[in-house]
Amino acid sequence: AGLGGIGLDTSKEIMQRSPKNLVILDRVENPAAIAELKALNPKVTVTFHVYDVTVPLSETSKLLRAIFDKLKTVDLLINGAGILDDHQIERTIAVNFTGLVNTTTAIMEFWDKRRGGPGGVVANICSVTGFNATYQVPVYSASKAAVVNFTSSLAKLAPITGVTAYSINPGITRTPLVHTFNSWLDVEPHVAKLLAEHPTQSTQVCAQNFVKAMEANKNGAIWKLDLGRLDLVEWTK
Repeated sequence: AGLGGIGLDTSKEIMQRSPKNLVILDRVENPAAIAELKALNPKVTVTFHVYDVTVPLSETSKLLRAIFDKLKTVDLLINGAGILDDHQIERTIAVNFTGLVNTTTAIMEFWDKRRGGPGGVVANICSVTGFNATYQVPVYSASKAAVVNFTSSLAKLAPITGVTAYSINPGITRTPLVHTFNSWLDVEPHVAKLLAEHPTQSTQVCAQNFVKAMEANKNGAIWKLDLGRLDLVEWTK
């Protein structure tokens, strides 16, 4: 989701660093946002594809084949789709966990060094709730814990696959995601309001630290992006 809160600001930061190509996959078309990105740096080729991460793995593979056929090489995959609504249990797991796993699995076909691929880098947007649950939204928190764990496993598999990985874990960031959302079984009807009382950070500051983490390119890193800071989390064994 390159056009949502943190995603759009991160895309802007990436554009300023002049990559050759930026390919954005998002469920919702936003021509104004794409035009804004293109205007930031005319040297970068920006392309957009409609993509819902909950489609079957075969659909994802088909889309990636079209992208790889055109670009030949892709260096970095950012998995950023996410929803926060603990009334929607199946969709939360489908978007936050299954979708991320499937997109990563699909790109392996093109990257895995066992198949003659060049390797690649996966940056997964997880959440600090992945290691410190917001207990009123246990489904969301658990889906994020799952992707933190999945990412750490990917990193350990790098010697076999040639694909490295790290997780980006924002704290409470002022995005549309956190304005209103439902707690599991309505255990806390005012969860969004309570969360907003905590210190927060802007999507812009979060995006700047996201790009710093990308530049560090540290396999297996669990990055915490909270209150304008970028820190490494030591995962307790």
